[in-house]
Amino acid sequence: MCGIVAYIGPKDAAPILLEGLQRLEYRGYDSAGLVVSNKGLKVRKVKGRVADLAAVVPGRFKGGLGIGHTRWATHGVPNDVNAHPHLDGKDRIAVVHNGIIENADELRAKLVADGAVFLSETDTEVLAHLIGRTVQDTDSLEEAVRKALKSVVGTYGIAVIDAERTGEIVVARNGSPIVIGIGEKEMFCASDVAALVRYTRQVVHLEDGELAVLKADGFHTFTMDARATSKEPLTVDWDAGHYDTGGYEHYLLKEISDQPESVARTLRGRLDARFNIAHLGGLNLDPRETRAFRRVKIIGCGSAYYAGQIGAQLIEELARIPADAEPASEFRYRSPVVEHDTLYVAVSQSGETYDTLAAVQELKRKGGRVLGVVNAVGSAIAREVDGGVYLHAGPEVSVASTKAFTSTAVAFALIALHFGRVHDLSPADGRRIVEGLRRLPDQIEEIVKQSDAIEALAQKYATNPSMMFVGRVRGYPVAREGAQKLKEISYVHAEAYPASELKHGPLALIGPDMPTVAIVPDDELLDKNLTTLGEIRARGGKVLMVGHRVPDSKLAEDVIVVPKNEVELDPILLGIPLQLLAYHAAVALERDVDKPRNLAKSVTVE
Repeated sequence: MCGIVAYIGPKDAAPILLEGLQRLEYRGYDSAGLVVSNKGLKVRKVKGRVADLAAVVPGRFKGGLGIGHTRWATHGVPNDVNAHPHLDGKDRIAVVHNGIIENADELRAKLVADGAVFLSETDTEVLAHLIGRTVQDTDSLEEAVRKALKSVVGTYGIAVIDAERTGEIVVARNGSPIVIGIGEKEMFCASDVAALVRYTRQVVHLEDGELAVLKADGFHTFTMDARATSKEPLTVDWDAGHYDTGGYEHYLLKEISDQPESVARTLRGRLDARFNIAHLGGLNLDPRETRAFRRVKIIGCGSAYYAGQIGAQLIEELARIPADAEPASEFRYRSPVVEHDTLYVAVSQSGETYDTLAAVQELKRKGGRVLGVVNAVGSAIAREVDGGVYLHAGPEVSVASTKAFTSTAVAFALIALHFGRVHDLSPADGRRIVEGLRRLPDQIEEIVKQSDAIEALAQKYATNPSMMFVGRVRGYPVAREGAQKLKEISYVHAEAYPASELKHGPLALIGPDMPTVAIVPDDELLDKNLTTLGEIRARGGKVLMVGHRVPDSKLAEDVIVVPKNEVELDPILLGIPLQLLAYHAAVALERDVDKPRNLAKSVTVE
């Protein structure tokens, strides 16, 4: 859940490693370190941010071979000693590692019994000692890494260097991403393309169980049993400018403001006004196969799961196929019944979310048909599934997902339209949805322009210790995502409930110190939602309503009015003000908006 960067070539590695680590800092950030090889290993590592690491790296820290890391702690507290890289005790082997070694305690005990002395509490240091012991008995570093990993149980993305073999870096992947960047007489490696795009846009993704040797003039890949593999480079769509703040104070505000364009990209080339259908060739489903599915099951984690709930609602309404969403982290452990006539859809912004990837692999083992809805081209889930939809939302750097969440909901609207027209959605209703989708970018722009007004509301409500979010049917997933955004970046406790469930327990919490954010679309449930507002107000609760009209002033203390679209598409728009509300609340409370505590962008461990 952290960041890896590696470089080999004619330039000094340290500045390249530091710049790459800065671009990966959103993935994890309790400590950082790097090592370069030049007549021995030179190591610097610190507790803190990449800027703290840069402050302790000397100007003459020379060497054209190096590896670096930002850490999000799993084994051992954040401190200088537990920071990566880790050495083998003889200052010969250095390792950086993402993931978790599940049998680390067992391996450590054996190594200690054999005379090894450990300095840190980490599982990664076990890898360094294993490789250090093995390299003495082999002819090559790649063989030593391969043999050492055969005794390892768990997930890893690693980069390894050997002080006695200064012309190569060995990398390996099992459940944690590794991307190779191809340069001109230089090679790069990282856990995310964000660290590479300043230097190259030609990349290769390693598969699970695959290793690579990087040299300045090229690379080769192979499996754990030393069988050579063949890789075709991909061209990354984005350049370094897409990973900058663009003049905004925070990445999060930039990404919220990007949504008119990011949604337009998700829609581009996919709407057919002639037949009122969505073109989604990447699904790899013909009409006969599409009609054969009797159910859709969507799996994802966090915001991806909530977007999946919106997607399930859209599929049921437009295609009339039973659909539901479930957390991937629960799905993979409950021994699910995999039905031949159920279509499974895996959702992940990064395409590397470990729980979701593991669920996909379990479904594939059991013969399930799996589609992916992901943002990162060439990511693990994208490569694993049978077909799917790329979001094309652009890079999302802030830990809290905004534009990827919205583009995911839009992608599900496209899927629902596609399935609906193959089933029984009329041409007239298809036209209605196509026209509604075309209106979304301009309507999102209207909402973003309300940022200043929403900022004033956020300052008013941010001082409350807790907030309740409620919505019915289409509004409930919106409420869940709104509560998620508020709690993860402002640290204000927030709960989300179906509005109809308030009187079955949560109403006991309502009072002057528990404001309620109510999602109230102008749909067939409007009167019922307004009744719920009356129940809250009668008990002294404050209400911030997000909807399409201004109600009686007795029902809501404050209102955010959102442009009206088709009722099925309204949830996509209703979520935008909640992103701005959470953002401005976090700023008012002086939180670290882009890097909320205890969280990382890409969750590649359980």
